[in-house]
Amino acid sequence: MEQRRLGRTGLSVSVLGYGCGAIGGLMVKGTAAEQDHAIGRAIDQGITYFDTASAYGDGLSEQNLGRALKALKADVTVGTKVRIYGKQRGDIAGTIVISLEESLGRLGRDSVDLFQLHNPITAAGEEPAFTVDQILDEAVPILEKARDAGKIRFFGITGLGDPPELRRIIDEGGFSTAQMPYNLLNPSGVTPLPPRSSAPDLGRVIAYAASEDVGVIAIRVLAGGALSGSEARSAYGVPKVEPIASGASYAADVAEAQRLQPLVDAGYAADLVELALRFAIGPSEISLILVGTSSVEELDHAVAAVNKGRLPDAAYSMLATLRTA
Repeated sequence: MEQRRLGRTGLSVSVLGYGCGAIGGLMVKGTAAEQDHAIGRAIDQGITYFDTASAYGDGLSEQNLGRALKALKADVTVGTKVRIYGKQRGDIAGTIVISLEESLGRLGRDSVDLFQLHNPITAAGEEPAFTVDQILDEAVPILEKARDAGKIRFFGITGLGDPPELRRIIDEGGFSTAQMPYNLLNPSGVTPLPPRSSAPDLGRVIAYAASEDVGVIAIRVLAGGALSGSEARSAYGVPKVEPIASGASYAADVAEAQRLQPLVDAGYAADLVELALRFAIGPSEISLILVGTSSVEELDHAVAAVNKGRLPDAAYSMLATLRTA
């Protein structure tokens, strides 16, 4: 599998990372045997980056990933996250310290490669978001301390919020990575928002982050599953997905995905999922994309898709025509 540099971390990571969250659900709701098989299968196919968070299954994802990696004695790159809720907002630094220690305990590790803030960053800073100043004054010093103590190698952000504030935190926060939405429905982290799109304009924040050598991890590359073109959900996945940086509803996102079927009919991809994944790995500004699965079969499908590489230029020309139709 293709390997790319993860920005200023200097780490080499697989272009496809394995997402251990609740949308795919396998690493939260699956059996231990299914989970161990999926992680082993991912590693066998060249996946070197695994993404989890304390919020995924209230720690179950971290616990299950840690167990699987320990059994495999795998040398991979692991990222996890801290999300700060409610009353915890009064003690950002203390919450980060406790969350990190608990995450390390569940993962069974002395340190983690990447530790990321999981809250949006906006000018108003209304819950669940924070302002840039709150992050700079209260979060960054404790993250630096954890790095200097060897608890984490690098720290990053989930790049949701107001584009001007995200640019400022990229400039001033010393963050090595940013997880940011990028998909066929909303590519505006890299290129202009498509005509007639109702998605929020992300103001090319991915391109900006990459220009500052921040490693970009693309999230929501399948729009929570909507880019399959179906509203059906797996037994392990969450029953309802709220859109992030796409349309007004999951149903609206599915409808927009179905409008892209002519690209599949023209032979540019075997199905809409392959189309979406190959689109997502296209920009050089993106280090890797994250995909969560509910089965090993879905994992195999994702690996096969990304191994076909970027879509051909003719597909992008057809896509531009469809977007203006």
